[in-house]
Amino acid sequence: MATTATRLVMKFGGTSMGDLERIRRAARIVAAEVRAGHGVAVVVSAMAGKTNELVAWTDGAGPPGAGILLTDDEYDVVVASGEQVTAGLLALTLRNMGFRARSMMGWQVPILTDDAHGKARIEAIPGDALATAVDGGEIVVVPGFQGVTRDGRITTLGRGGSDTSAVAVAAALGCACDIYTDVDGVYTTDPRIESRARRLEKVSYEEMLEMASLGAKVLQTRSVELAMGMRVPVRVLSSFVEPDEHGNLPPKSGTLICDEEEIVEKRIVSGVTMSRDEARITLLGLSDRTDAPADVFTRLAEAGVNVDMIVQSQARTEGAVNLTFTTGRRDAQRAAELMRSAQDQIGFADIRVDEDVAKVSVVGVGMRSHAGVAQTMFRALADKGVKFQAISTSEIKISVLIDAAYAELAVRALHSAYGLEAV
Repeated sequence: MATTATRLVMKFGGTSMGDLERIRRAARIVAAEVRAGHGVAVVVSAMAGKTNELVAWTDGAGPPGAGILLTDDEYDVVVASGEQVTAGLLALTLRNMGFRARSMMGWQVPILTDDAHGKARIEAIPGDALATAVDGGEIVVVPGFQGVTRDGRITTLGRGGSDTSAVAVAAALGCACDIYTDVDGVYTTDPRIESRARRLEKVSYEEMLEMASLGAKVLQTRSVELAMGMRVPVRVLSSFVEPDEHGNLPPKSGTLICDEEEIVEKRIVSGVTMSRDEARITLLGLSDRTDAPADVFTRLAEAGVNVDMIVQSQARTEGAVNLTFTTGRRDAQRAAELMRSAQDQIGFADIRVDEDVAKVSVVGVGMRSHAGVAQTMFRALADKGVKFQAISTSEIKISVLIDAAYAELAVRALHSAYGLEAV
């Protein structure tokens, strides 16, 4: 994507919008970029915790025990209001600081989406009105997480959708996107687990996509997919910075998410991630007929259950196998009930569900051209007495499923084994 250098999209998350003082600090950061000569559009999340409160209200509006109907367009009307509040407050704060600022709702931009309420996908952003305002010197504040259908109904993009909104707005404006959050970049692993974790200066789109999908919480997966597809440069920065007495920001550090070609020296492994949102399901004594696994995974797919790792092993009973697969923890019981309800048709003896597991992964574009990555991983785990239950790989990652009790030990061992404390 050819970028317009003078334009910039800035995104502030829920913690950065947490109260009026934090909104004022965000406004000072925005003001500094405007003084530096940028035409700025800002995308904001709702105040931290507000979306959960709004979701609970929609739940309470229905019959007792009915739960939330995510496909309801009125659900979207309610939960989209949190970002509308912060957009208005930030625009108002900037005006009171003497800047020309205005909020522009998703339907005003417009951010056009499909009609999958509660989990809509962006189809297009006709950016002419937005570009005209930004190039004319207005600071435009856009509520994240929301869009509009072609027939004029408000939609929401699903949890974490404000990151996606920001990248989409940057793509429409042909510019870079700075995402301000409560961390100062992407680290080699979670610093709360490994104190020697180091901030990475640059991470490729592919690496960030793997990290986001494997448990790293810095960016939402869909936003990385969109940035990679549209080649939007994304920088992750800390919102806990202050302009100096002259109104200037310190030199930008953070982490740049970019094309692999922009990283001069490729690291073999860039990071170690961990996810506890895992469950292992095993079908014992599954018929070894060739279409049995297809029957299992077709039923799961039709029910919208995502499957990750898959392992098949020989059962003790002749003519049978044991089939193990993993899902997200929230899908585990639903998947198990689906399997039990079709036990006779599928043909298996028993089912076991284990939620006391974790997935630990190593990610790095250098894996494409270096041998021995797997050997280092398995030797490091073996030296700590960590047994793995399943494995999945891609061109740039290796994941293992282990007992949850060993998850943090495994992260620290792998971080050390690949020398990431020296990055």
